[in-house]
Amino acid sequence: MKSNKWFGLLLSMTLILSIIYPTGAFAKNVGTLQDESIYDLLVDRFNDGNYDNNEGVNPRDLNAFSGGDFAGITLKMEYLVDMGFTLISVGPVFSTATYDGSQALDYETLEPHFGTEEEFADMIASLEKENIGVVADFPMSGVSENHTWVKNDLVPSIPAEDGTIDWDTSNPTTKEMILDAVVSFVDKYELAGIRLTKIGDFEEDFLNEVIAAIKQADENIYVISTEESNANFDTVPNIEKMEALQQSYVQVDPDSSPLQLFEDKNETDIIQFDELTGPRFTYEMFTLRMFPPTRWKIAATALFTLPGVPMMPYGSEIAVNGQEAPESHPISNFKTDMELQEYIGDLNTLRNKSDTLRNGDFELLHNKDGFTVFKRSSDEETWIVALNNTSKTDNLVIDEDVIGENKRLRGVVGGDMIKQGKDGKYRVVLERELAEVYIVDEDKGFNIPYLIASILIYTLFLGFLLAVWRRGKKNRVEEKK
Repeated sequence: MKSNKWFGLLLSMTLILSIIYPTGAFAKNVGTLQDESIYDLLVDRFNDGNYDNNEGVNPRDLNAFSGGDFAGITLKMEYLVDMGFTLISVGPVFSTATYDGSQALDYETLEPHFGTEEEFADMIASLEKENIGVVADFPMSGVSENHTWVKNDLVPSIPAEDGTIDWDTSNPTTKEMILDAVVSFVDKYELAGIRLTKIGDFEEDFLNEVIAAIKQADENIYVISTEESNANFDTVPNIEKMEALQQSYVQVDPDSSPLQLFEDKNETDIIQFDELTGPRFTYEMFTLRMFPPTRWKIAATALFTLPGVPMMPYGSEIAVNGQEAPESHPISNFKTDMELQEYIGDLNTLRNKSDTLRNGDFELLHNKDGFTVFKRSSDEETWIVALNNTSKTDNLVIDEDVIGENKRLRGVVGGDMIKQGKDGKYRVVLERELAEVYIVDEDKGFNIPYLIASILIYTLFLGFLLAVWRRGKKNRVEEKK
């Protein structure tokens, strides 16, 4: 049985047992940014759902439009739901000179290759029905030199590079028009978030003015950025933490000491392993001759259990490679092995169901040379997360005062079970390059309800296998007739 199927089975068992013994686990109360997880995609590279808008499309040319559109995202709803992300970042959607939307031509029109205003609104509404919000980018500079404001000589601009321009940020008219354009976009669509990009040359005071205007238009919308900033964004990436995660999980036996950064307990930082504008995390693995599926499983476990708002670029679930665009922006492949995608979905589901994994206290219990153990806890529940990113079996002895007396650590990833020793200690032992997430509950000895629940799950599973076998046998008989 594949590990992701075992994970899913154990997660189902844990859900049943949480009903038998309610411990507060899996009670979700979404409403703040730290309750979210973000899937970052490019519309053009995700899925083609409407061939009528494919004029000039050439999937064989990595620098050209490939056909992805809003309708294609809507058609892949089940795929997105299965991964458990609560926010989908669709990047820039304005009419653009480039497939990735980075060279906007007009802040008032959507890119025809991506679809119509109605299709964009339908996509947002369809995702909303599945409790998934949409975040769209608003590029504040670095737009196309053929932008309509430039062509109509509406505001002064400054030549940049590769056919782009930056706005003259000292000009009052520029600021007024950008502010109006952002608010107009927010007013027009039911977005869960707006991501301001290319903000580098704008003063902090003006950024705060833009953020305040957006919040006035929609008090519930998230306003985030792709750049570190001291402005009043709801969240921005933490580049130092991203580098700490990369160093700690890109290879086996690393120096994992930078993970101490997470002791700052800032749960609104965006945490990520890579960005769509840079080399893929998988590329770094290949450079070091590492095995991506193993690397990603340990890395993903860390991403969805450490404090912060996890963000994952599209394709990470199938270990997409690439050093730079456009190679790092391949067309999504939905026909490859989805074991890692299912594993990520299980982790995200676990996080979505547990307020403690999203907002609980964080305590780093051990962190040395790739073997990291930490605790997430609240008044309702306690989790122990163990990540053995080393080349050997490793262990940690945990004192009773950390976990409590007469407790049991029940692993929901690999099924490990740890009971308190006669000396009062708890011994976490993990084989090389594996991760385990333990829920802490009472050790009540021989547990009849637990045994019944276990038998029920295995009986249902064996019944399913028997039904499949009988169906196959019946089909073979009919084929011979």
